[in-house]
Amino acid sequence: MNALKWLYPGMRVKRWLLIFIAGVILVALGFSMLMNRVNQGFLGALGRELRNVDNPLPWSIIAIGAGIAAITFGFRQVMRSVTSALLPEGDDNGKVVSIVHERRQLRRGPKIVAIGGGTGLSTLLRGIKGFTSNITAIVTVADDGGSSGKLRREMGVLPPGDIRNCLVALADAEPLMQKLFQYRFKGDDPPELVGHSFGNLFIATMSEIAGDFERAIKESSKILAVRGQVLPSTLEDVSLHAELEDGTTVYGESNISKSKTRIRRVFIKPEHVEPVGEAIEAIRNADIIVLGPGSLFTSVLPNLLVKGITDEIRRTRAIKVYVCNVMTQPGETDGFTAADHVRAILGHVGWGVIDYVLVNCGSVPEHLLERYRKEGAQQVVADIEDIERLGLKVVKGDFICETDFARHDPGKLARAIIKVLNG
Repeated sequence: MNALKWLYPGMRVKRWLLIFIAGVILVALGFSMLMNRVNQGFLGALGRELRNVDNPLPWSIIAIGAGIAAITFGFRQVMRSVTSALLPEGDDNGKVVSIVHERRQLRRGPKIVAIGGGTGLSTLLRGIKGFTSNITAIVTVADDGGSSGKLRREMGVLPPGDIRNCLVALADAEPLMQKLFQYRFKGDDPPELVGHSFGNLFIATMSEIAGDFERAIKESSKILAVRGQVLPSTLEDVSLHAELEDGTTVYGESNISKSKTRIRRVFIKPEHVEPVGEAIEAIRNADIIVLGPGSLFTSVLPNLLVKGITDEIRRTRAIKVYVCNVMTQPGETDGFTAADHVRAILGHVGWGVIDYVLVNCGSVPEHLLERYRKEGAQQVVADIEDIERLGLKVVKGDFICETDFARHDPGKLARAIIKVLNG
C-alpha cells in the first residue's frame, strides 16, 4: 500500500506519472496500428478511425515518436522530483549520476582488511576508500588514556577514540558532520567535557542506548555514511602491558611509551579473548590484509595478540602486507630500523602473517626532521636487505606526505597497496 502514497497531494510526481502513462499508451497504439491489431475498446475505436485514413503509417510513427518522447520526459521529471527531495538543499541533481556510478564501481573493488589503530590506520583508510568500499578496519580496543580512557573508567565502555578516527576516515557524510565528530571540547567549555571529543561521547552514549558497543559502531557508521565497516578486534575488556628489557612490567597502554627502557614484549590481559565474528569473516574473505601503519606496540600488535585474529590471518590465502612507519616513536621504537619492526611482529606472533613489507625510502624534509629530533624521533632506516633475508618481499618507494607532519601520504600508500594486489 505504500506505493499509493505517491498519489498523495504535494508529492509532485502525479503529473509526470500521467505523462509517462500517456506515453506508454501512445507507443502501444502506434505499434498496434502497425500490426493491424487494434480491435477493442477506446484504443480500438481510435485505431479504426486512424486506419480509415489513406495512409496510417505516418500516424503510427507519430504516435510512437510522441509516446517515446512523453515516456522519456515523464520519467526524467519523476526522477528529478524524487532526487531533489532526497538531496540536501542546494545540491545539484547532476551529482546523483556521479554518486551512483562511483558507488557501483567501488562495490566491485577488492576486499581489503586493514588492522591497526590510531592516526596511522585512519591515514591508510582515507586512501583506500577511493579504490573500494569493501573495506574492513579492525581496530584495537586497548587504549586507556585521554578521552577514551576517561570514558572507559567512568562509563564502562570500550575505548571509542581509535574507532572514531576510523569512522571519520571512511565517512562519506558532509564535512561538517565529520568536523563535529572530531570536535574536542576546550578549556572554556564545561569542565566535565574538557578533553573529550564529541565523537567519543556520541559513541559511548550510543553504546548505552543501543545496548552494546558493536551496535553503537554500526549505528554511528550509518550516520556518517561510512564506506565499508569498522570493527573492534574484540568486545572484551582488555588491557595492554609491556615487559621491559630490565625485567620490569608496565601496566596500561598510556604508560608504555613513557618508559625509557626498551620493550621486550607486550601482552594483553586477559590473554585468551574472543575475536569479533565479523572480523574473522572479513579476514577469511579478504583479497589483501594490511597491518599498520601505526604505533607498533600499542596499535598494531594488540590486535594480533587476539589469538583468533592471528590464526585466521595465518590460514587465509589473502596477500599480507605490513606497512612500516615513517618515523620511530619515542618510548616504543627508539632506534628501530624497518627490519626491527618486522622482527618485533614475528617475535610476538610467529611467521605466516606477513608476505610483503612496504617501506618508505623517500626523504623527510630537514625542517620536519629537526622538529621530530627534538621530540626524540628519527626517520626509520630502510634496511631492505635485512628484511629480504627474513624471506619477505619488499615494496619500497617515496610515500611521504608533503604536509607539516612526517607521515604516509594516503593516496601514495593506497596506490602501492593496490599495485601489490594486482601483481
